[in-house]
Amino acid sequence: MEILKTLFALQDLKYRDFQAKLMPTVDPETVIGVRTPELRRLAKEYAKTPESREFLKLLPHRYYEENNLHGFLLETVKDYGQAMEYVENFLPYINNWATCDMVCPKVFGKHLPELLEKIRVWIASGETYTVRFGLGMLMRFYLDEAFRPEYLELAASLRSEEYYVNMMTAWYFATALAKQYGAALPYLQERRLDPWTHNKTIQKALESRRISEEQKTCLRALRIK
Repeated sequence: MEILKTLFALQDLKYRDFQAKLMPTVDPETVIGVRTPELRRLAKEYAKTPESREFLKLLPHRYYEENNLHGFLLETVKDYGQAMEYVENFLPYINNWATCDMVCPKVFGKHLPELLEKIRVWIASGETYTVRFGLGMLMRFYLDEAFRPEYLELAASLRSEEYYVNMMTAWYFATALAKQYGAALPYLQERRLDPWTHNKTIQKALESRRISEEQKTCLRALRIK
């Protein structure tokens, strides 16, 4: 396929070796070594071609970069129903945190009520990267103007043994502390997260420039020892 030839033409072996070390869930043999800006450029180039639509139907892909290109291509779809169909078809094949976190269709932001119902389903799915993707969408689209305090409970109610789920939960709450501090703080004060996620949330919040020093002093005192 022409797209695969193009990806290998952009291969950077040193970058491949570096990238593979960051993703222990991915077979290193399936990493080509193409930098993200190149993949985004390719997505823009292929987005309006018939080949791109064919590519979006070809699942599963073999290579990590094929999956990332897939994610960037579906981001360009302007019809909500079509974009959601592509996402739902793609989610079962996501096998790493990086691909999971890259995908964010812009059209989702124009359909927040419908998207929220999908997020509830994804978070309840029990599938590691589907849950992580749902949390990611909740973080990206529902911590600003669309925020409601009850949305925090969607993330807080999660109990998982999966590192990549718990890490995203911590990222979500750290971001919530930066954007909705008053609503998010009680979840730490009342210890409504599991201890690992609780402490990881505080760690990530302390690294944030969006949280004041006064708030950070408060958060340090809430660490679970």
